[in-house]
Amino acid sequence: MSRRFQDEWRSLSLYEKFEQIVSFILTAVIACIILIALVNLIRETAIIVLEKGLDPLNHKVFQKIFGMIMTLLIALEFKHSILKVTLRKEGIVQIKTVILIALLALVRKFIIIDFKSVAPAKLAALSFAVLVLGGIYWLLREQYLRYRE
Repeated sequence: MSRRFQDEWRSLSLYEKFEQIVSFILTAVIACIILIALVNLIRETAIIVLEKGLDPLNHKVFQKIFGMIMTLLIALEFKHSILKVTLRKEGIVQIKTVILIALLALVRKFIIIDFKSVAPAKLAALSFAVLVLGGIYWLLREQYLRYRE
């Protein structure tokens, strides 16, 4: 271990050390999940291309592939937010990151949703959630930009 890491580790409180250990473990677990999801994405894409042929007009195929890609992006963003904690760049809860992950999850939902079978009220609620989360994210970004000035 580097001297800098040892010095920083010694300066942490017991609870901060606990947070660091939990963050390391969560990062490892999420990395495993990401790896498994990536392998599944590659396998599913290969099956679609090799066995069925990639039909650009088949909406279901693209929903499935892009849904899997969005799941990977959500997991990567989640891992990235935990990694910031591990590297001591930010505190344990970053509301902007939570909102961004929620927005990504909603976008994923819109990508994989079958609009023919979804109730209009559910679609309206999902749309409203995106609008509200987008507004909150914008307000937080504006506040951050003002704070930096």
